[in-house]
Order: sequence, then C-alpha cells, then structure tokens
Amino acid sequence: MNKILIEIPTWLGDCVMTTPAIENIIKTYPDIKITIFGAFVSTAIFSEHPNVEKIVLDESKKSSSRLKWLYNKAKELGAFDTAITFRRTFFSRLFIWFTKAIIKGYYRRYTKEVIHQAIRYNDFVNKTFNLNTSAQDLKIYFEPFKYDKPTLGINPGASYGSAKRWYPEKFAKVATELSNQYEIVIFGGPAEVDMAEDIKKELAKANVSNCTNIAGKTSIKELCQKIGGLDLFVTGDSGPMHVAAAFKVPTVAIFGPTKDKETSQWMNPQGVIVKKEMKCSPCMKRTCPLKHHECMKFIEAEDVLNAIHKL
Repeated sequence: MNKILIEIPTWLGDCVMTTPAIENIIKTYPDIKITIFGAFVSTAIFSEHPNVEKIVLDESKKSSSRLKWLYNKAKELGAFDTAITFRRTFFSRLFIWFTKAIIKGYYRRYTKEVIHQAIRYNDFVNKTFNLNTSAQDLKIYFEPFKYDKPTLGINPGASYGSAKRWYPEKFAKVATELSNQYEIVIFGGPAEVDMAEDIKKELAKANVSNCTNIAGKTSIKELCQKIGGLDLFVTGDSGPMHVAAAFKVPTVAIFGPTKDKETSQWMNPQGVIVKKEMKCSPCMKRTCPLKHHECMKFIEAEDVLNAIHKL
C-alpha cells in the first residue's frame, strides 16, 4: 500500500484521539504517503507529520453546492489505495464514496459497550485494514516549547458548549493559590477570549502579576507547543486537554456533562479527573437542560487543588 486518504474529525480533541489508529496504519505500512482531509483546526496538527504529503481543507460548506464541491474535490485528488473517514456524517460517506480508492472505509461503532474513543477509532482501522493492533500513545509531531520557569497552564474553554465549562473565578482561585510556584499562562480559542480576560482580571485583583493571557493569539501549532512544554495543566474536557495528553503533561481535567470513560485523557499516566457524581450527568448536552449546571457548579477550587497535590 502506497497512498491513503484520511478524512479526520472536525473537533481538535477527536482528531488527536485518532492518532493512535493512524500510527498503527503507519507501523504496518511505514512508507505510506498520507493525504489528510478535514477542517482547518484539526488538520493543522498534521502539518509536520513525516508521512503526510498533503493537507486538503474541507471548504465544501462555502460552496453553493456542497455535493458538487465534494464530488469535484474527490475526483481532483486522484487515485488512492485506500480512503477512510473517521466521521459518520452523510456528506463524509459520500465524499469517500466519490473518491478513486480501491478500498473505502467508513467509521462506525462496533460495540455499545462504554469504551474510550481512541479504542473505537482504532477498532475501525483494525476492521478496515484487517489488523490486530491496540491503541497506543496519542501522537503530535511538534516540539514542546521550553519555558524559562515552572509553568501552569489554565484552559477555561470548551468549544462544544457552555455545559462543559467551569467558572473563570474558580480557575483564577486555583491559579492564585499556585502563583508562588508557577508562572501562569491562560489558553483559549477565539471564542474564549472573554473568559480568559475574566480570569486575568480576577488574578489582578489578587495581586498576581506573573500571568500571560494568550487566548485567541496562537496558531494550532503554537497552541500545541505551548501546552506541550507545561509543568501542569488545569482544563475542562476539551481539545487542549487531549493535546496535553499527547505530550504527557501533568493534567487535572474537570468533567461535568460528558462521559469521562469515553473522552478522558488517553494514556496519560499524569492525568487525573475531577468530577461530581450527579443523577443528571452525563447528559451530553451543549447547555444544561435543567438550567442549574450543578455538575460544574459543585466543583470547587479546593477539589482541583487537592487533585493537584495528589499529582
């Protein structure tokens, strides 16, 4: 096998969780040349992958006819030995079907058993390529940033929705307690700039000045590198949480409405979860359907600090 086309998930975290499966393809076919297809954010983590020869952005939503755009792009990309998609949407299946590939693989769940998403992705690759591999480490081919001093990263955002987000004042309380031990860096995407600024204001009130806010100011590569070099990371269930797992960064991950058994950090021996057991959780909703958000509200800064001390 020489050439493979891979459509990756849209969300950064999901994309990072496909990397053990992709690495298992490469272990089986070391000289394989990969074309990555997908969204701008998720494709960026493959920009320095040694086996990736081309990255193609999915811009079909900008077209007047999404179907026609996908058809033309599939034909334009040429022939592949195999084309697979890690997505389950109608348009993803059509795109792979349109390609000039000998073997075509469409992601699906093979069991209703509660298992980690990294295993689900790897099971799909095993079925498609007739392999018998297990999901190993997450893999991102960027060099971690080297900080001058011990550094704590704070990541308040979660792109999926507000239900997954802890509170800026509680993040700030954790950072304040640790400010004598660590320099502080606040992370976030363009949609989380306000939350990050709220944290910085709270830190200023507490006379904490060794803090840098880089929310909305990094490329995906820079985001990965800056997270990769941290000594400690406090985050919600988010894409950056999975990036930290890829670099084995000591991490406290705060979970509320989502299934930690499926989307927690994969194979990070220095990762711990903080959550409250609730009758209504995990609801898997973008916003709290009961309007009280108690799964996150009941988590206090002390709970996170206790988890950090265990690390």
